[in-house]
Amino acid sequence: MTTPSFPSLLQAFFSSRLMQQLQASPHTIGSYRDSFRLLLQFAQKKLGVAPQKLILEQVDAPLIVAFLDDLQASRGISAGSRNLRLTAIRSFFRYASFEMPSHSAHIQRVLAIPNKRCTRTQIGFLTREEIDALLRAPDLCTRSGRRDHALILLAVQTGLRLSEIIGLCRRDFYLTTGAHVRVVGKGRKERSTPLTKATADVLRAWLREIEPGDDAIIFPNARGGRLSADGVQYLLTKHVAHTAQTCKSLAKKKVTPHVLRHTMAMELLQAGVERSVIALWLGHESIETTQIYLDANLEMKQAALDKVEPQPGRIGRYRPDDQLLAFLKSL
Repeated sequence: MTTPSFPSLLQAFFSSRLMQQLQASPHTIGSYRDSFRLLLQFAQKKLGVAPQKLILEQVDAPLIVAFLDDLQASRGISAGSRNLRLTAIRSFFRYASFEMPSHSAHIQRVLAIPNKRCTRTQIGFLTREEIDALLRAPDLCTRSGRRDHALILLAVQTGLRLSEIIGLCRRDFYLTTGAHVRVVGKGRKERSTPLTKATADVLRAWLREIEPGDDAIIFPNARGGRLSADGVQYLLTKHVAHTAQTCKSLAKKKVTPHVLRHTMAMELLQAGVERSVIALWLGHESIETTQIYLDANLEMKQAALDKVEPQPGRIGRYRPDDQLLAFLKSL
């Protein structure tokens, strides 16, 4: 049996494993592609070997760790982003373990690289007052303003992912009785999300302004193509900046499309909707993912605290510690 070269193995991983067998989403393929593009560029700089001439043994655990460290140092990526790059590399090496069993020891050393531990920050979300102010920002006298208003309203009401929103076509909407939008999310899982009457009315009016046909892009850019992720963030940032002049609390928040998704989840949670239903609504793989919204909901925690009989406390007199003991305590 012929042992495949590293370049052919990497190409087979993308074309055969990811695209054909796993039918990975374009988002996943793009993320993995970027991870290996960066890794190969780093290896070429570090080893002086062109990517096409690399062998598997050269892409070892020390090189990969050095690559991940360099990403954090030079690009300032977070520990979470570092771990995502490592996930892509591990996925390839798991595939390589079946195709090249003779290199199992080398592969296992790569698979043993641990994730970088990181602090999980609380999620950001908007209050109802901030949502209302943001929805008033787009100028409805312009076509782009009507598009932006429909996009923000849909994002806040449905909690769709950014990739799901920019991929929407006319055929994905059902705007008569039982109005809903259908999307194919992560893991190619299809789900339908109901629309409120107000959202359906806005979308029904907006659909009259776009191109006819089932394949028509719902939220086109100025040239008629799909809005990019950067394009959506740009329009959102523009409207947030305008809104922050009157809604001061928005000036202190970093508002992204994912924050709008979190906002919908928090609205459902505060309305008393069960976690399992929220997970189903958002297309989460596991109900545990929805736990982050419970962690961030300070109002629910305060309501829970108010139901508990408070413990009596005592106030003592402060006495400064010995300087040396204070130093040791501060470590």
